[in-house]
Amino acid sequence: MSSANPVHHLSPIIGRYRERLRTGAAALFERFDHGIPVTELVEDHSRLIDRILCELWEQIVPAGAPAALVAVGGYGRQELHPASDVDILVLVDPQAVAPLAGPLEELITLLFDIGLQPGHSVRTVAECASIAASDITVITNLIESRLLTGEAELFEAMRRAIAPERVWPSDAFFSAKHREQEARWHKYGDTAYNLEPNIKENPGGLRDIQMIAWVAKRHFAAETLHDLVDHGFLTEDEHRTLVEGQAHLWRIRFALHRLTGRREDRLLFDYQRTLAQQFRYSDGPNNLAVEQFMQRYYRTVMELNRLNEMLLQLFEEAILLRDRLGPPVPINRRFQCRSGYLEVTDDGVFRRSPRALLEVFLILQTHPELQGVRASTIRLIREHRHLIDDTFRADLRARSLFMEILRQPIGINRALRRMNRYGVLAAYIPAFANIVGRMQYDLFHVYTVDEHTLFLLRNLRRYTVPELTDELPLCTAIAQKIPKLELLYLAGLFHDIAKGRQGDHSQLGAREALEFSRLHGLSDFDAGLVAWLVEKHLLMSITVQRKDIGDPQVVQAFAAEVGDSTRLDYLYLLTVADSRATNPKRWNSWRDALLRELYHNARRALLRGLDNPQAQDELIEGKRSEALRLLGQDDQDRAACQALWQGFNRDFFLHNSPDEIVWQTRLVLAADRQALPLVRIRPQTARGGTEIFIYTRDSQGLFARTTAMLDQLGLNIMGARILTNDDSMTLSSYQVLDQGGTQVEDEARLAEIQNALESVLADADPSLEVARRMPRQYKHFPIETRVSFTADEANRRTVMRLTTLDRPGLLAAVGSVFEACGIRLSNAKIATIGAEVDDIFFITSPEGTQITCEEALDCLQQEIHRHLERVPRH
Repeated sequence: MSSANPVHHLSPIIGRYRERLRTGAAALFERFDHGIPVTELVEDHSRLIDRILCELWEQIVPAGAPAALVAVGGYGRQELHPASDVDILVLVDPQAVAPLAGPLEELITLLFDIGLQPGHSVRTVAECASIAASDITVITNLIESRLLTGEAELFEAMRRAIAPERVWPSDAFFSAKHREQEARWHKYGDTAYNLEPNIKENPGGLRDIQMIAWVAKRHFAAETLHDLVDHGFLTEDEHRTLVEGQAHLWRIRFALHRLTGRREDRLLFDYQRTLAQQFRYSDGPNNLAVEQFMQRYYRTVMELNRLNEMLLQLFEEAILLRDRLGPPVPINRRFQCRSGYLEVTDDGVFRRSPRALLEVFLILQTHPELQGVRASTIRLIREHRHLIDDTFRADLRARSLFMEILRQPIGINRALRRMNRYGVLAAYIPAFANIVGRMQYDLFHVYTVDEHTLFLLRNLRRYTVPELTDELPLCTAIAQKIPKLELLYLAGLFHDIAKGRQGDHSQLGAREALEFSRLHGLSDFDAGLVAWLVEKHLLMSITVQRKDIGDPQVVQAFAAEVGDSTRLDYLYLLTVADSRATNPKRWNSWRDALLRELYHNARRALLRGLDNPQAQDELIEGKRSEALRLLGQDDQDRAACQALWQGFNRDFFLHNSPDEIVWQTRLVLAADRQALPLVRIRPQTARGGTEIFIYTRDSQGLFARTTAMLDQLGLNIMGARILTNDDSMTLSSYQVLDQGGTQVEDEARLAEIQNALESVLADADPSLEVARRMPRQYKHFPIETRVSFTADEANRRTVMRLTTLDRPGLLAAVGSVFEACGIRLSNAKIATIGAEVDDIFFITSPEGTQITCEEALDCLQQEIHRHLERVPRH
């Protein structure tokens, strides 16, 4: 059997079909812009492709051939977005495989020629059944199949061959698809709240809706989601929520395909602002258009996630357990356990006793053997959330229940997560509703505010888990001795609750926390502590990030603001949990070490008494004495060290630990001045980083060349200290981490760093440019460069703060400006918050004094701006 119309005879119509696809897409986009429902558009697009495929089939495949053209997958569902895969299956009679090979090859070639690029397969009915029996993806595609044209009997034979009684019975199908979903969720971090979410694959995304439809089709032969209403699995309201959520995600996906011109399901930063404009959001005083757009997205997927959880549990009972549900085991008058799940004793419980809407979560904590809440009870919780009103919140018994939840020894994190997932937390604390799904458009806050808050509470709970005592030993030790952990949890719950409002979110949140704490029976002292923690929750982070915590005056000022050791303990625990929950990938040993150092220094200051501050001279003398003790009893060594120290200024002792003083001193004393530069590396230090020490003659561009090479090597510079002694020799110490935020320990990697630095510093006139590329996401954050100066009169230096967009070669550019302007750098604190750099430089004049000349500072500021404009933002 051969085709009467070889494909080369059809070549004149290729252009016509291409044009038809183009005009069809243009018409779809125009209708989309006019607000036509996207459900109508994807169906119309499917029908357009149907007509084209059927026409081409008729022109190429001989009439009456024992073959059928079948749409599968999303195309089979008639859900075809502008750039969706057009998946087709050609069913053929076994006897016709060889005769039809030519025509079918011509058909597929022509489909590619006109621009469809279909996903295609050619199989017999037996092959379909065989492959489907062993592959969950294949059977999933086939159960959504739809006959386009050709021999209907072949199609019906295939449908019979893959029926549940032959392959993949509904219980096995449900179990496999459930495992598949769990694996997919895990791949995306088990959260719907990613900065650049995949609207199809993320938890709560389109795949979750499809999961529901697949199971319903396999077990109930349901053709539409509304069939689940008829089967009693969905209420009309839930069905409307499901359909509206799907339509919103479809609109985003449709717009994404149009914007990118390809099948794109990731809401990348590259597209978020443009889509926000297309969806007619506009910047407000406190929320950017893109943040409003993304909040709507996150709230949609959160609601879909809730429905997915409830429906899958109902399916599990109907498909896997069937009549095997155990008898109810009473817990109290309102609740009972059935087959490991908590349920109400009857449907009127929440109506008669609204407080049970909180009690359900307390019971889950006090009965850890319970696996969760039965789906029918989840539905009742959702239907009765409106009962949590002002009268409910004013009820002392409800308030007592909430505080009892926070005072439980286990299950607090799970309880609060469930409360948020079921909408109870936002109902009980109305201010919390404002932060549900709220994002911050940056690369530092990787979760929505509500998800970040719940991660913070999880981190607080981890301090009390015996199996995790080695994770953060100091935090565990402190948590064991603080008097009331519930105060810490309340502070964590409220610390960001005022995000997105006009004004300082810390102060606004503190007022909310104070009122809430008093209404919930806390004493004035306890309520005041919670409010203070919320107001000051950024104090410790800002201090280690922007100030020199080696300076006794900085520590003294911080300790004075904290006031007592109890507040310090609570604040430290909250700060560590907050830092780890903001961006877990940014938490590293360096930040851990800085916070620990400030905690210990502040605790010593509080023990000394705030009216008895430690003087710099006293601190320096103590470090010198400890360094001499570490050096040992050799009088000659001690004398040589003391002689060397005569040429070092106070900063060497003030900002180095006794251990660092000894290490660097021994290296300098042993150095051959004819073989400089000397570069040595310590993989692990008490500061949490890898220390790179450089001893060499002071020269033009030293800092710029060093930082450029470290940047080129892919190292993150966390801190730098530069000391030039009396004989123009420079001691530089850099604390670095690898790209993953870990200390550098591999010997080959350490040797590479040392050799590269020795080479670039030995070259008198190096031409070193950083070739590392800027991350793709950074270009979407137009961060303004800001330079400011403050006087540090006590230490006779000037503090320069630089805020700008992070980019390769940044520190080298700043170093070049310092060199050109005759600025001496003594210390630097390097901090990158997402795409934004917030670096602090402690600088002096060439004579080592504070820079007081306004003209000099203005000139320095202008040069920083000018040089950074040359550093490419790509």
